[in-house]
Amino acid sequence: MLVIVKETYDDMSKEAAKVVADRLRKKPNLVLGLATGSTPLGLYKELIRMHKEEGLDFSKVTTFNLDEYIGLPPSHDQSYHCFMHENLFKHINIDARFVHVPHGMADDIDAFCVWYEEEMKKAGGIDLQILGIGANGHIAFNEPGSSLGSRTRIKTLTKKTIDDNARFFAKKEEVPRFAITMGIGTIMDAKEVILLASKASKAEAVKAAVEGPITAMVPASMLQMHRKAIVIVDKDAGSKLGAEFENYG
Repeated sequence: MLVIVKETYDDMSKEAAKVVADRLRKKPNLVLGLATGSTPLGLYKELIRMHKEEGLDFSKVTTFNLDEYIGLPPSHDQSYHCFMHENLFKHINIDARFVHVPHGMADDIDAFCVWYEEEMKKAGGIDLQILGIGANGHIAFNEPGSSLGSRTRIKTLTKKTIDDNARFFAKKEEVPRFAITMGIGTIMDAKEVILLASKASKAEAVKAAVEGPITAMVPASMLQMHRKAIVIVDKDAGSKLGAEFENYG
């Protein structure tokens, strides 16, 4: 596990974008796993800039998103379909045929999850997976206690996650209680992963994920076992890491 502590959120985002751009230039048909939430927004903004100003080409890229709420149509302004379209896809030259976001309105969610796993296999597997981390150590919607070998499936969201997401909805009652999510085992199959974290509110989770024991109660800790994991955090999110991570650039 490579841990990179940057001075600011912008520095962190640009560092992550450099990694993504490097992998994309080396493999134009990159299979890219994507995350939602506030943390990767800076990364997506920088990738958009690289596309517009430096010609970074997404035309052959295939994407798979980590998760989606169950019960929200793609047109809903809080769906992850909408999030990805507004914050990345509509600004780059990605082919819509190669975009995959879980379908929260599928008639048979279990069958959809099996199909989603098969589509990843058909694409050759995810080359680079972008991840965020929750304050409780979750990755995607794999809440504490999730099986470390889990695959794409339905998950019930914890009260903590529902509370955290309530700010995006008019009423807390509108926050979905269930989601489709890639499993921890699915994420671990990616050839490379980048975990992003910013703000002091994530410092304890980052410390537990990087330095703590591997445990289902901190799902992100499983990344210690990944063959190629990069953790990129800003100074605040890395503030509780050990002395070996005190120097940042």
